[in-house]
Amino acid sequence: MLWVKSFHIVFVASWFAGLFYLPRIFVNLAMVPAESVAERSRLLLMARKLLRFTTVLSVPALMLGLWLWLGYGVGAGQGWMHAKLIVVLLVIGYHVACAAMLKQIERGTAMRGHVWYRWFNEAPVLLLVAAVVLVVVKPF
Repeated sequence: MLWVKSFHIVFVASWFAGLFYLPRIFVNLAMVPAESVAERSRLLLMARKLLRFTTVLSVPALMLGLWLWLGYGVGAGQGWMHAKLIVVLLVIGYHVACAAMLKQIERGTAMRGHVWYRWFNEAPVLLLVAAVVLVVVKPF
């Protein structure tokens, strides 16, 4: 199970790297001047590729986490595990929200300002901190 845990950590870290950077591309897209079509196209291409890659990384992260939860029985019936599962659901929701935002940006609808995307970019940091503290400290 240590191999499973090791690869789970690697895939979670990789997934989060994508979630940290994708909204950063949104910040840059929000700052692109309207006449800069080439720059907008390049950033949209980067965002699409990063979203696809990040989505691929999320699958083994979630599957290995499920394997640990079912195989190890880690945290079964404990409050910290229930809280961590809520954090995992929030991360999945954040990922889905990023995908929806990218579609809106591609269509040119509901583009927000760069400051909003900067704040939105902080959410995965807070979620990662919460997950790590819950798993390592097991506060309840």
